[in-house]
Amino acid sequence: MNKVVLVGRLTREPEVRYSQGERQTAVGRYTLAVDRRLKREGGQEVDFIPCVTFGKMAEFAEKYFRKGMRVSVSGRIQTGSYTNKDGIKVYTTDVFVEEQEFAESRGERQGAGGNAPEGADAEPPWMDVPEGLDDDLPFH
Repeated sequence: MNKVVLVGRLTREPEVRYSQGERQTAVGRYTLAVDRRLKREGGQEVDFIPCVTFGKMAEFAEKYFRKGMRVSVSGRIQTGSYTNKDGIKVYTTDVFVEEQEFAESRGERQGAGGNAPEGADAEPPWMDVPEGLDDDLPFH
């Protein structure tokens, strides 16, 4: 089974681009700084993990995630390779994100000097199910 769960801080703003072709898909990329469990003499060691998101998750990350924000992701590790313009083979390792969420409250972000995302005071991007609609739902 290929499953990874990470909690870390964004090293920069997420970047979203759109694929070419008939059906354009949002492709988001960001890097998480994840502390290692064991500390070496002289301080904490950190791994920088590249993450890739697609579709609505990529657009959500672009809209709500900010540099320094603590987030949790789960997904799968995918490796690959390509030949760069100098003819050198480059190997890649990315986490393809299947789930992503905030790992701290807005108050924790602001109290720690973090940046609240633009529109953070706006309504959340979901809605409650109206009363009496339960009978029409395909699940209970």
